[in-house]
Amino acid sequence: MAKLYAISDLHLAYPLNSSAWDLLQPKPPGSGLILAGDIGESATHLSNAFERAKECFTHVFWVPGNHELYSISPSVAKHPADHLRGEAKYNALVELARQYGVLTPEDDWMLWPGPNGVDVVIALVFTLYDYSFRPAEVSREQALDWAMEENIWATDEALLHPDPYSSRDDWCAKLCEKWELKFVDYASRYPNLKFVIVNHWPLREDLIYIPKVPRFSLWCGTKRTQDWTKGGRFGANYGGAQVVVSGHLHVRRTDVKEGVRYEEVSLGYPRQWEKARDVSKGANELLREILPGTELVEEGLRIWRPQG
Repeated sequence: MAKLYAISDLHLAYPLNSSAWDLLQPKPPGSGLILAGDIGESATHLSNAFERAKECFTHVFWVPGNHELYSISPSVAKHPADHLRGEAKYNALVELARQYGVLTPEDDWMLWPGPNGVDVVIALVFTLYDYSFRPAEVSREQALDWAMEENIWATDEALLHPDPYSSRDDWCAKLCEKWELKFVDYASRYPNLKFVIVNHWPLREDLIYIPKVPRFSLWCGTKRTQDWTKGGRFGANYGGAQVVVSGHLHVRRTDVKEGVRYEEVSLGYPRQWEKARDVSKGANELLREILPGTELVEEGLRIWRPQG
């Protein structure tokens, strides 16, 4: 069985991260790599990541994070895509990925050989967030002020534009509706198969663990995706999720909830993978094996992975 790996939050604008990525080593033919968002802020970062990934893996998958969608300064924008905003920038980056043979959420979802000879569907999605990861007593109108009470404010508010939608909330709603329809379609095509769901943002609020900046949860996902992993959610033939891959939190770990394995696969900023470097580990060692997987799926399992 060919192995499927994942990593996210490469943040290639940092020279240390970029140098680590340059050392990526080839895997056996048939292997796959998921790039789960926040590869960098520019199309050049993405091009570099895609080129090296395709040199080392037969199959490469990409979903965007918030950083890919930033509108960067014209003085440093070197690619036409970097001058775009919102959905237009996302669409341009999808086309860039396709130039390298990298699969995106806009492409057909791929069947992958799963454990015991049963295929799984690799479902690449892009949801953004809608500020719903907040306490029940905090309204949407109060949400940003609630975060600012703890001096929390995401760069997205200045650099991630929702054009042509009226807000990031609205864009998120349209995206979720789009993927929900796609899940229904694939559940009909492939009855009872399990899914590997890939999204930059966590699908569940109870996976958010960022104790230094807890109110950053506003920018970490949407409650709408909470039940996407459950069998039957998208029709009687929907087999549910086997694994969910995400990044964004910069906290590498494995969780098992309701029989589903959740893998947070971030590299993160240089200071956040310092413990791995201290034991001579880099991008190769921090790739997370998604399939066939190396952990028993035990309910309530949580494994922290600061060193991979």
